[in-house]
Amino acid sequence: MFQPFSGSKRFVRVFAAVCGALACAAAVPLAFGARPVRVYDVTVRGTDPVAVYPDAMREVLVRATGRRDAATDPALAALVTDAARYVTSSHATGDGAVQVVFDGPSIERQIVAAGRSVWDAERPFTIVVLSPPPTGAADDAALQSLEEIAEGRGLPVTLVPMAVTDADGHPLSGDALLTNAQRLGGDAVLLGRADPAAPAGSWQWTLLTGFSTESWNGTLDDGINGAADALARVQGGSLPLVEEDAAVQVTGVSTLADYAAVERMLADLPGVRRSGLVQADGATATFSVLIRGGAQAIERALADSRRLQRAGTGEAPLTYQFHP
Repeated sequence: MFQPFSGSKRFVRVFAAVCGALACAAAVPLAFGARPVRVYDVTVRGTDPVAVYPDAMREVLVRATGRRDAATDPALAALVTDAARYVTSSHATGDGAVQVVFDGPSIERQIVAAGRSVWDAERPFTIVVLSPPPTGAADDAALQSLEEIAEGRGLPVTLVPMAVTDADGHPLSGDALLTNAQRLGGDAVLLGRADPAAPAGSWQWTLLTGFSTESWNGTLDDGINGAADALARVQGGSLPLVEEDAAVQVTGVSTLADYAAVERMLADLPGVRRSGLVQADGATATFSVLIRGGAQAIERALADSRRLQRAGTGEAPLTYQFHP
């Protein structure tokens, strides 16, 4: 646990001011920390509870790892073969489907033992925005399609008709879109813009999070799948399942707004349980981050960040340069 250094009056003043700024930022209803997903509770088509266990396990593996190919991964084949061993309960739902609940911790241990990663069960609640927004029956169909794909990937989403331009018609910045989504309770934005030069049903997708931005083209299904791929990928290879404290030192933090922005980015990292400022010295700030996977998870999550770029080597503390 890192404790603030209080040996200088200047630090006390800076620390108090920064804490005040973060408190003001928190007064806006922003939502950090993601939402828990019932990864190991799935419903599959079928009438025989025992016969559907392998199919249910395949769906669980996709949701647990965040990888679409996990269902057919040879390294995880034993979990599919022995699916019944990991079932804690199952029952027919009465509409031609069976709900199966698996022993999550046991499955996670086997996934890690096989050299694969586990996507943290607390995942970014993603606000999906389509521009132009569909209307009427098309809106209902888009929502249903998005939710079905997202459920299969274990990604919490909702479709919202949020503005993507300002009052003068100028496109909003990524930061502005993300802030608006956070006011609605979201942790990330998946923006789909209709591509007039592409076949009908194709969109230009951009995923905005507090720590990175990614873009690609494709259908509605491709949008959700691409977002889930990107969000799961930041956890990289097989990381420890334990939560660890890590010190993150950030340079280039010049204003109270910078402090708040860095705190927001760190709080938004996948697997973060707690983060906070512990020391401020001029334009350098040190944060303590409790995260599943420790320092290695932070490095993976920020590998492609344009605003927090690695500025040193070594492990303690991790050092980054902030770019406003």
